[in-house]
Amino acid sequence: MKHYKRALTIAGSDPSGGAGIQADLKTFSACGCFGTSAIVAVVDENTVGVTGVHPVPVEFVTGQIRSVLDDIGTDAIKIGMLHSSELIRAIKETLTPYRIRNIVLDPVMVATSGDKLLQDEAIDTLKQELIPFARVITPNIPEAETLLGRKIAGQQDCPFAVRELSAICQTSVLLKAGHLKDKTVTDLFFNAETGELVELTSQRVYTKNTHGTGCTFSSAIAAFLAHDLTLNDAVRHAKAYIHSAIVAGAEYEIGKGHGAVHHFFNFWPRITRSSFSERKK
Repeated sequence: MKHYKRALTIAGSDPSGGAGIQADLKTFSACGCFGTSAIVAVVDENTVGVTGVHPVPVEFVTGQIRSVLDDIGTDAIKIGMLHSSELIRAIKETLTPYRIRNIVLDPVMVATSGDKLLQDEAIDTLKQELIPFARVITPNIPEAETLLGRKIAGQQDCPFAVRELSAICQTSVLLKAGHLKDKTVTDLFFNAETGELVELTSQRVYTKNTHGTGCTFSSAIAAFLAHDLTLNDAVRHAKAYIHSAIVAGAEYEIGKGHGAVHHFFNFWPRITRSSFSERKK
């Protein structure tokens, strides 16, 4: 029998479909993985902002994780929004016996709209308990500044910041530079396993459709790690994927605020009215 490459997302649910669990599952599918999920919270949000967060009971979250791993298993895990210290500790405790190497942690603290998603006391727990447990973390500039406890003074400071962050967090770090204002976006990946610094440069895309970019980027890394790519190659492929998804979705209008990227840019153009007509025949 054939086997799928599998990827599990542990994150919050976004009813608008652009971020969280929904974005992760779309990304897994687009990148050739069978996606599974464990929902940690139901978030009341849309492209304009977050109205509320309804946490799923911790024991129910860990039950979802065990149900997936005991039956289907996984080749990689993406961890997104975790709102409390209790949840962070429980997820680490639950995952530890499974010895899964490919864990990508997106330290989500603030939504694209600016709404806060992580309790203050949970930040220290995240740093101490779960971040060193991950193989890769993917902070953006504001998240990296929170983890470092200092400001990042522009693109020229990023090579120092990503190395410092890797040393503090004891793991590999992808520092996403989209919050800076340069015409080009140069994300930096420090591979803690080899000591390499990898530059990932793309032209800035001027669009308001940036909802869920962080979720999508980290999920793509997890998907490519599930396909047994090296860390460097997984990050390079994920960068190419998210950039193409942003470009493809830039001119669409969906919602009144920050729209989503185009997760299925490689597939949707192939579906035309004629293709549906052919199927009916």
